[in-house]
Amino acid sequence: MCITICLKARQLAEAGPRTTATAQVGIVNHTGKYIYSASVDGAGGANMARWGAGGAEICCASIPRVWYPGMKVLVRWNMPEGHTNVIKEKMVEVEKYDRPGDIYMHFFEDDEVRVVVSNVDGDSKNHPILHSGKPANTP
Repeated sequence: MCITICLKARQLAEAGPRTTATAQVGIVNHTGKYIYSASVDGAGGANMARWGAGGAEICCASIPRVWYPGMKVLVRWNMPEGHTNVIKEKMVEVEKYDRPGDIYMHFFEDDEVRVVVSNVDGDSKNHPILHSGKPANTP
């Protein structure tokens, strides 16, 4: 019995630590437009209401355990205009993170997109990019 278990443990130890971690994908919308779908490197696909934020609940992406300068991901999103799909994509640099977590895509006006890795929800006061919600003077 120990031969099989010990052999597997040895193989895992020799393989070394995993260089990637699994991450959920989340969306934070800082705009007054509905996001029909969004993905990061093909992972994701959920929607988000205007001015919406929440947890990363879309499975599954893979991220490096250690951030490195110049790390980029492909963000693709559909922000419809009326009944017309408006699909856009952009290579976005991932902001520095100290430990693996979930991937959050932050959408701003004028197609500005920021990507962060965090262990707290997108609407948390401890999230790397604060989400203030719907501005007071917005219908």
